[in-house]
Amino acid sequence: MSEDVRVLVVDDQALLRGSFRLLVDNEPGLTVVGEAANGREAVEAAARERPDVVLMDVRMPEMDGIEATRRICGSPATSGSRVLILTMFDLDAYVYAALRAGASGFLLKDTPPGDLLAGVRVVASGEGLLAPSVTRRLIEEFAGGPEREPRPRARALERAGITDREREVLVLIARGLTNAEIAERLRLSVPTVKTHVSHLLTKLDSRDRAQLVIVAYETGLVSAGSR
Repeated sequence: MSEDVRVLVVDDQALLRGSFRLLVDNEPGLTVVGEAANGREAVEAAARERPDVVLMDVRMPEMDGIEATRRICGSPATSGSRVLILTMFDLDAYVYAALRAGASGFLLKDTPPGDLLAGVRVVASGEGLLAPSVTRRLIEEFAGGPEREPRPRARALERAGITDREREVLVLIARGLTNAEIAERLRLSVPTVKTHVSHLLTKLDSRDRAQLVIVAYETGLVSAGSR
């Protein structure tokens, strides 16, 4: 039998931490290995417990969740831990900053309990997770606002040796399609799609699908109006 997914709960509100802990601990296959009340404690707890998934609040004293995520994902000791951001605010700046910091997912705190637990499993498996409303705001972040400077990663796909088929897969990943949906759209088998995704992760030095979404937008491969 496989081991439980080990979860670290981070929130500055004790009541919410307790609620999340109870929810996770009562779910078969998941277990809470620690709690933290701020970003500094989260970094220390992650180094100590090496959780599979960190449920991370954004707004906290001493060190916010974005900086804590950056430190956890950037440290060789804890780079294997996946961070799932939980917040009351689906603001563009938080979404983009969290993903750039290395977060693997982003959900709102009013997400139904079942969806939150499913999200923990998805992130633990190495997939990226974005709530639909968050995905829309991420698209708006790249499409709206004043004219941007030329993107510094515009030629990253060419330098990485991304094939035409891999580009097609990357576009659909950025649009939020699952492997099964991509397979149907491109008339490929699911194992073939998984192989393409694996190649993209390796070539683009990305942790998971959430990071691939960032690459797709930063390089200009995908824009709000593209299909």
